[in-house]
Amino acid sequence: MKIDLQGRSAYAYTGGRPFDAALPCVVLVHGALNDHSVWGLQSRYLAHHGHSVLAVDLPGHGRSEGPALSSVEAMADWLVALLDALAVPRAAIVGHSMGSLIGLETAARLGERATRLVMVGTAYPMTVSPTLLDTSRDDPPRAMAMDNVFAHSTLAAKPSAPGPGTWLHGAAMALKRRMQGNYAARHGGASLFHIDFSACNAYAGAEAAAARVRCPARLVLGTKDQMTQPRMAAGLAQLLKADTIRLPAGHSLMTEAPDGVLNAIWTFLANKTEAAA
Repeated sequence: MKIDLQGRSAYAYTGGRPFDAALPCVVLVHGALNDHSVWGLQSRYLAHHGHSVLAVDLPGHGRSEGPALSSVEAMADWLVALLDALAVPRAAIVGHSMGSLIGLETAARLGERATRLVMVGTAYPMTVSPTLLDTSRDDPPRAMAMDNVFAHSTLAAKPSAPGPGTWLHGAAMALKRRMQGNYAARHGGASLFHIDFSACNAYAGAEAAAARVRCPARLVLGTKDQMTQPRMAAGLAQLLKADTIRLPAGHSLMTEAPDGVLNAIWTFLANKTEAAA
């Protein structure tokens, strides 16, 4: 679904069903150098089980017109503007990695309009090593290769998404190359990877945002995550009084543990009891 937002075209995948603002809404927010497609299983399941779904492409990513926004706070403002444009009264916010920080800021801005907050593969602070940050600016292909190794804990998780036997590393790298290449072609060679990583690295507003969040929160973490290690989310869990689900996966939880991620989201939205690890 395309939306005219602030004079630019924005895109959100609705899970294969027409968007209906009257249904309980779930917003899915991708991470750095990704797009809506990383939520393929989760978005379709939710859309076919009683929810309206907005799996967004952030500005400059996927099918949403650029330029990319340079801060977590600006991306949260954009997301609130999207919900306002679609007349969504209340929404659950689910975000992965950079998207989890955007989700936190969005939930803070929405106040009582936010029904749930799910932060997948999250950490605070979400610092990026100086070497990787510089490489993302000066040599994006090399940075993407480094990131791709760190983001995965296995070559072929079983089951994996979109289906058993999927080449996780290859699919992730193809998506990153497409995001980076398209953005560079449209914006004078600029590195979308560096813009995204810089936004994660600079974000320092979690304490203030958490104090304004009015909805229940859940963290979904990978026990083998090398990029946002579970111990780095302990402060967030305390700030948000959130429960925590741990899954046997690396940072790419939606492909390494797709069913686990979906179950963690679905049970939380349905207010069902699930043992937190």
